[in-house]
Amino acid sequence: MDEVQVEQQNYQMPPVEGFTVAVFLTVADLKRSAEFYKTVFDGDIVSMGDGDAPPYVKIANTWLILNVGGGPTPDKPTVTLSPPPDPNHLSSFMNIRVADIQACYKLWKSRGATFLSEPLDKYGETRCYIRDPDGYIIEVGQSKPGFKYG
Repeated sequence: MDEVQVEQQNYQMPPVEGFTVAVFLTVADLKRSAEFYKTVFDGDIVSMGDGDAPPYVKIANTWLILNVGGGPTPDKPTVTLSPPPDPNHLSSFMNIRVADIQACYKLWKSRGATFLSEPLDKYGETRCYIRDPDGYIIEVGQSKPGFKYG
C-alpha cells in the first residue's frame, strides 16, 4: 500500500500534496449561504462556480463546499442530498473552537448571526450555537483554562 502524506503545512484547494478536509453542506440557496459564511465568519469565497456548481468558501483553516444537493449519482447510487427538513432534528453540526467566546459572540452577532442562546458554561467549556440560513447549527466553544483534550 502506498504511503499518504499527512504532515503537511499547506492546506489548499485543490490539494497539491497530501489532503485537505472540507465540510460539504447541502443548502437551498448557494449565494445566500456563501454570503452568510463570508459575512459572519469573514470567509473567503474562493469560487462561486458556474450555474449550479458548488461554491467553495474558506473560513479559518476549514473549507466549505456548498451544494444544492439532488438525487443519486453513479458514485453514490442510493443517496439523495437535501438541506435539513427539520432544523430541530440534526445528525451533525460544525464545531468552531475559539480563544475568546464573548468577543466572537459579540462580533458574529453584529454581522447577522442568529444564536440559539448566549454563551453558557457546560462540561468544562463555554459554548453557544449559531443557526445558519439552512437550519444547520454551528457550535462555538471556548475551553476553560487548564482543560486538557484526550
